[in-house]
Amino acid sequence: MHRLEYFDLYLLHQAMRDYFSAWRALEDAYEEGKLKAIGVSNFYPHVLANFCETVRVKPMVNQVELHPYFAQPEALATMKYYNVQPEAWAPLGGGRHKPFENNLLQSIADAHQKSISQVILRWNIQRGVVVIPKSTHQQRIEENFAIWDFSLTEKEMAQISSLDLGYVG
Repeated sequence: MHRLEYFDLYLLHQAMRDYFSAWRALEDAYEEGKLKAIGVSNFYPHVLANFCETVRVKPMVNQVELHPYFAQPEALATMKYYNVQPEAWAPLGGGRHKPFENNLLQSIADAHQKSISQVILRWNIQRGVVVIPKSTHQQRIEENFAIWDFSLTEKEMAQISSLDLGYVG
């Protein structure tokens, strides 16, 4: 029987209840080499800032909802300040929004001969965000990887960012 020796990344999900005690256990496991990286999920900017100022080992990742309709510029700025890597969950919009029907996204995709999915993933990549889109279809998986042969212009980046609905996370 094989035993798992370590986790590459372990995330603490949301700042609820006694999350500082839970984090101390993750810090210990990280320092013992059982976890190669530790992070958090859904930590709002003010919570992340307080957390980073308090803990022994700062989170390496903050997994948050990030897509054109929820761009979270304040969260990204806070993560950059504390050297925390942003990772997007629902990087394509999570089903509540209709990015695949958006004329602006379609025109940018057409200009690059790419799909809307590829444009959205590239937008987040150029903002320094790790994206892990979910798919079980081989064609979509391959499409999701084919985002390294083009770049969006500053104007296109700004246009996509303008789709943000202004939610405060």
